[in-house]
Amino acid sequence: MVLFTATLALPILYSLYLSLRGVQVQGLGLGPGARQEVWVGLSNYRQSLSDPAFVHSVVRVVGYGVLLVPTMLGLALLFALLLDSRRSRGGGFARTAIFLPYAVPAVIASLLWGFLYLPDVSPVTDVLHGLGLPAPQLLSSRLVLFAVANIALWGGVGFNMVVLYTSLRAIPTELYEAARLDGAGEVSIAVRIKVPIVLPSLVMTLIFSLIATVQVFAEPTTLRPLTNNISTTWTPLMAVYRDAFTRDDIYSASATSVVIAAVTLVFSFGVLRAVGRRAFAER
Repeated sequence: MVLFTATLALPILYSLYLSLRGVQVQGLGLGPGARQEVWVGLSNYRQSLSDPAFVHSVVRVVGYGVLLVPTMLGLALLFALLLDSRRSRGGGFARTAIFLPYAVPAVIASLLWGFLYLPDVSPVTDVLHGLGLPAPQLLSSRLVLFAVANIALWGGVGFNMVVLYTSLRAIPTELYEAARLDGAGEVSIAVRIKVPIVLPSLVMTLIFSLIATVQVFAEPTTLRPLTNNISTTWTPLMAVYRDAFTRDDIYSASATSVVIAAVTLVFSFGVLRAVGRRAFAER
């Protein structure tokens, strides 16, 4: 309880406190007492919610999530089902190969993919030119969202696959044998038996993926020096970082952080209530 209070509760309460405070500058703001911390109420929240850059970052993250989450969970479920199939070969190597990208830190992964995205230095460019094809500008304004989502996809599929595969391995084999006696094939077993049983695990990975989507920060921040199409407010957390460490406005940053945390909490519980009730009821 003490550890929970020290590492989680106190920082949250302190952020709430800072979000309701501000700085009042007297004169030029020089000298002792020229900058005083004052109570501003909900002013920081109004400022954050009315900031066009923050609103655009929220819309951008929604599009990023729509692009990333279904693709990542779909691939994770597909790989898990293939590895759990009776006809699967080399499962240990395949599981390791799929999971390994998750062990690579997001910053390192972004640097590696950033190298592949730059046409002037990427070996992919030479391959495409050898085939007579033009090299795509993956960091252009039209494709940069896909470029960032691809890095998260590469690193996230493995984790979700392991969660779903573990759930699949816990299913009694007797169910499969009974289904095969009734003439069911592997595809029918996967769709009618495996997927409904692992639905709670799928909902859990969905919640984790949605939270990670809202918190996207490392990938666009690492790619930012490589392109002008990623601004300092490209995602909500980047906007928080800008306010706190570039503008030295910890009060607005705290208010924006509270908004992000509240939206994430409400949205996660909403998805869990809408989808999870059916999933756990079927279980």
